Amino acid sequence: MPLARAGADLLHHGTIGVINLRMNQKDNAFPRFMQEAVSNIAGYRFVELPDRDELREPFRLQCQKSGLKGTILLSHEGINFFLAGSQDGIDQYIDFLEEDERFSNMVLKYSYTDYQPFNRMNVRLKKEIISMGMDNVKPAERTGEEITPQEFKQWLDEGKEVAVLDTRNDYEIRLGTFENAIDLDIKSFRAFPKAIQSLPEEMKDTPVVMFCTGGIRCEKASVVLMDAGFSNVKQLQGGILGYFEQVGGAHWNGDCFVFDHRVAVGPDLKQSDVVQCFACRQPLTVEEQQSSDYVIEVSCPHCIDSR
Repeated sequence: MPLARAGADLLHHGTIGVINLRMNQKDNAFPRFMQEAVSNIAGYRFVELPDRDELREPFRLQCQKSGLKGTILLSHEGINFFLAGSQDGIDQYIDFLEEDERFSNMVLKYSYTDYQPFNRMNVRLKKEIISMGMDNVKPAERTGEEITPQEFKQWLDEGKEVAVLDTRNDYEIRLGTFENAIDLDIKSFRAFPKAIQSLPEEMKDTPVVMFCTGGIRCEKASVVLMDAGFSNVKQLQGGILGYFEQVGGAHWNGDCFVFDHRVAVGPDLKQSDVVQCFACRQPLTVEEQQSSDYVIEVSCPHCIDSR
């Protein structure tokens, strides 16, 4: 069941600018008009953290000191965070990360809002930073090769033989996906390993480009696919949002579900007209919002039968 929560793909409603950068570029990255906005930052890294439990308090204290709110997930397999606060506070947090080489030069995604999107600060200890339930899948040791948005678009422009695999959940795909993408019809990412068993045997020798919203799921999904005997597996660098930012909406149909207050964005990275049902949290297209089954805070076409 989808939840309106922030995740590794964090980009908030009210965005006035989006910048992808590495941490050592932060000093010159921000125009003056952005300094007064609330800065939102998201990032993740798969890296072994045997001291996961001991890291919790230092991270909590640093965020408290820097006046940040949001969530940090710490796991033995890595870190995943989505935070918001002043630019000074964000810079302090980045400096804190840089003190540990395991978190240095992390690729970050910034956005800006005119409000604080989080109510509190949480540092959570988790078994996984993205849940799949397979202990043998370790992206810090092995993951699929990346393909840039520009090269992927070129492949599609040229009609190159490629299997385009959507690793996302059914409610996300319902809003939009790439042309001719394979839909595994899964309700959660944990179902991905079993779902790929239905893929045709001949596909194992075909180039496969898999994608998700921001990239984190494909880090694991690519390992599962390779272990299943697929010989040429690539993951879309930066996910759908990275593709939108780099090359726009070519070969894409619809909107992209995002795990934040905007619910969905179009290829221009602006909030679309998709809303979420208050009752069941399913995203609703404009057409679904016109249904007589949609009653705000009561029901929608996806949950009317359970009312």
